[in-house]
Amino acid sequence: MLLAYAVVTVQAGDTLRDQEIASCLPGEMVNWGDQQDRAVARHALIFTYRHDSAPEWFDADHVLSAIRLAAQTWSQCGIAAQVVISDSTKSVPAGAIKVQWSDTDSRHNFGLANLGTKTLSLGPSAFLLLRTRNPKYDARQTLQMVISHEMGHFLGLMAHSKRCVDVSSYYDNGKGEQCLVRGGGRLPPGVEYRSFLPTACDIQRCRILNGF
Repeated sequence: MLLAYAVVTVQAGDTLRDQEIASCLPGEMVNWGDQQDRAVARHALIFTYRHDSAPEWFDADHVLSAIRLAAQTWSQCGIAAQVVISDSTKSVPAGAIKVQWSDTDSRHNFGLANLGTKTLSLGPSAFLLLRTRNPKYDARQTLQMVISHEMGHFLGLMAHSKRCVDVSSYYDNGKGEQCLVRGGGRLPPGVEYRSFLPTACDIQRCRILNGF
């Protein structure tokens, strides 16, 4: 699964979404301009994870695997990331970013990155609402996308991408403007078009920002 995002190869049978995930064409790295990107001060990050307050249908090992997969994929940016388990018996490494479940710190969103407090907060109530409305949907896909998206902020990608497929994207700017699909296509209604892991454009943007 990781190689599908790491290697920029496009097969003839790939869907347009697959092609957008795997390649970044000239002029495609555009964002909404909602925030200012900023380079990361150091080239190694540590993420810790505590499973307290997680929804009961999310297994701790799966959440940890999702964090590690996001970190491994983002590492193509040139910034190494280590992921460790944290509990009440272990001290948090200095400077570590805490991945946690908290409605308060996520502000009842699916996820929220707070660079000031070094927390990546996941929202239990948001995932509960998703499960209530669509119990057959595999919410682990949304979990992977949220973790990948919020982790990108700690790598300096503060502005949200205007390219629909990027994991760092927003679908619209709240002012009637929609994100972009390659070739001028329309965003398919009713589906999650956004990638679950960083795309080629996400990685390239991160590398340029951080001097790689």
